[in-house]
Parts: sequence; C-alpha cells; structure tokens
Amino acid sequence: MQIEAWSDVICPWGYIGKRHLELALAEFEHADEVEVIWRAFELDPGAPTDSVADLASTLAAKYGTDRDGAIAMMDRVAAVAEGVGLHYRFDLAHRSNTFDAHRVIHLALDEGGAALQDAVKERRLAGYFTEGADLADRNVLVKLAAEAGLDAETVTGMLASDALATEVRADEAQAREYGISGVPFFLIPGAGGVSGAQPPDRLLLMLQRAWDKIGA
Repeated sequence: MQIEAWSDVICPWGYIGKRHLELALAEFEHADEVEVIWRAFELDPGAPTDSVADLASTLAAKYGTDRDGAIAMMDRVAAVAEGVGLHYRFDLAHRSNTFDAHRVIHLALDEGGAALQDAVKERRLAGYFTEGADLADRNVLVKLAAEAGLDAETVTGMLASDALATEVRADEAQAREYGISGVPFFLIPGAGGVSGAQPPDRLLLMLQRAWDKIGA
C-alpha cells in the first residue's frame, strides 16, 4: 500500500505530521507493506535563495501581526512538537526557498526508493528546525543529503542542472488538482485524503480502513 504525502521541509506542522504518521505506522500490523512517498509542496515559492529574513519577521509579515505575535505562534507550535520529541529552534530558522530541496528529495527517491527518500526528507527537516540549516544553500543541501546516505557527487551534479524540476512542478500541479491548500496532506488509497498534522490514532484508523477496503 502506497501513501502519498505532500509537505514542505520548512513546514513545522509537516514535521509533526511526519512523526504522527510514524507513530501510527508503529501500531499498524501491516506497516512493513506500506510505502510512503513524499511529494513536493512549496509554502513560500517566492522566497529568494539568499534570504536573510528570520522566521519571526517572515511570519509577522505573512499573518499581519507584530514580532511578539509571531514568536507567540511559534512557541505554541514548538510546544506541540516537544510532545512528539522534536525540539524546534525557531530562533535559528530563516526564510528559505525550498525548490532545490524538493529536487534533492525526488533524487533520493530515484536513487534509493522510498526508504532513502524518507531519510533525506528527515535530515532536511531536522536540519531546518533544530539546526537552523539554510535549505536554499546548495552546499548545505549536498551536506545534509550525504549525511542521509545520498551520494554527494550525484547531488552536486543534479543541482548544477535543471534535472527533476519537472517532477517537482508535477507534484505541485497534482496538489492543485486535488485542491490541496495546506500541508501536510496525506493521501491513503481506500481511505481518502486528510490535511494537517492529524493525531496518530486517526491516521491509524485510516490505515486500517484502507487495508480492509483494498484487501491487500
């Protein structure tokens, strides 16, 4: 059974949602027959590749609040993240363009399948939310990918070309076709789609319903 998941590597709820899905799969008796494929979605496609704006300033402008209001929002999300073992460092995070990051995630799928893609996705998320990694910096993208098991020279060569740009755009076009306006979004065959960092028990129920329906 294949699950498709749309999210961005700068989405705090996307990282929490990933953990929730993992918790659900840990309780699902057929988890070894489930494959999760990560699809691209850019929350801030207009972000420059050399941004120096910190996350608090970016969110304040986006939601029409002041810096204190943005920090309060981040604190609330960070508290939820702590509940699933994620220690967010929003003080280190900066506005980032993620198009190249999504290309690398696609490369990981091509090179090593869903398992390697998941490892690269995880390293991107951890880098951004816990280490302040600049995901628009190609050197950083190569480093993080190599740490997750993807060949550094392969990543460097891909980033120097336009490879996999079409695949990223295809993911985003599919998201628009499905009416996806927020992420994470999980599409489970036989159970439909669900948006947001849903609780693990709801995701587990969807997994069980899907398994029963498709008769896998």
